[in-house]
Order: sequence, then structure tokens, then C-alpha cells
Amino acid sequence: MATRPFKAALTLVAAGSLALAALAPAHGVGGPAPDARDQQAMRDMATAISVTAKYVDERLALMDGYVPHGTECMNNPFGVGSMGYHYVKQANWGSQDPSRPTALLYSATKDRNGRRKLQAVEWMSTDRDQNLKTADDRPSMFGLPFDGPMPGHWAGMPKHYDLHMWAYEHNPAGRFHNWNPALKCSGHMTHP
Repeated sequence: MATRPFKAALTLVAAGSLALAALAPAHGVGGPAPDARDQQAMRDMATAISVTAKYVDERLALMDGYVPHGTECMNNPFGVGSMGYHYVKQANWGSQDPSRPTALLYSATKDRNGRRKLQAVEWMSTDRDQNLKTADDRPSMFGLPFDGPMPGHWAGMPKHYDLHMWAYEHNPAGRFHNWNPALKCSGHMTHP
């Protein structure tokens, strides 16, 4: 049956990702990472990876309601890398459920079939008071605080918190760092 090899591959991806997470330091080089002794954080990471692995096929993300946010690839304004293209599922906005990320981040370039490569998943949550100077409602997942609060990345997006997990592309700054310094979207949007 064709689904068995696919499920086996997903299991291997999840196990390999967890093994890498366990080896990563909690802070310092490689950025923040969940405590490998935190069993719930490790289970939640495995869930996030196993649920989103199917989105390696960009067509499945589109079928499941992840919508490309415009035609803009996000570069860091200080030249510290990229996030790529955001495919957002509005129904998952505010989710702190590892199985329901708000966005999938895809590569700036397309493969020979015209599809983008899945790089990361992201959870986003509105800042309750819309005040960048307060953070008393900062969410957390995997034992890590979300980044923010920060201004919206595009028109109509509220001040918010977010958490990235580079599950499908190595990020030298760390699996949970927002920008990936190894990537760049030349000639495209720079993050405000």
C-alpha cells in the first residue's frame, strides 16, 4: 500500500527532527530550543512535524486552506536572512495547538514543477492590548515564549506575537529563530 511508505517516512522525519532538537543547546549558538527533558514539548514538536509533513507538497497546503499571502517574500531589513513566503490559514489565527499552525513558510524559489519548498511552520496570536510596550499576554509553546509583540507584517495584520519552527529547512540561527540567515529573497519585500 502506498500510504505505508509515506507514513514510515513521516515517522522517520519526526524522529530525526526530535533527535536534532534534543542535541541543540537551550540557549546560545543555535538559538533557543525546548528543554529536551520536557516530554510534553518533545511530544508537541513531534505532533507539529507529523501533522505538517504532508505540506511538503504545496498543493495539499492550498487544498487545506493555507492561502499564499500576496506575492511577497519576506527579507529581514537588516540583511539577516529571510522568512520566505507565508501561506496563512486564517482559521488557525491565535492557535497555540501544535497541530494547527497559522502559517506555512515556503521557499523563494520554485522547483522544476513550479512548486515552492516547505521550510518552516509558524503560529501567530494577536497582542490583546495592541501596545508594543506590554507583553503580559505573551503565549508560549514547546516551553518557549513567542516573539513580540510586533507590528503586523502586512496591511490589516494586527500587532501580534509569533513563533517559528524551522522543521523542514536548517536555520543556523536556531530551529525557533524567526529569520533564517542562510536564506534570501532577492528583489522582494523587506519586512517592515
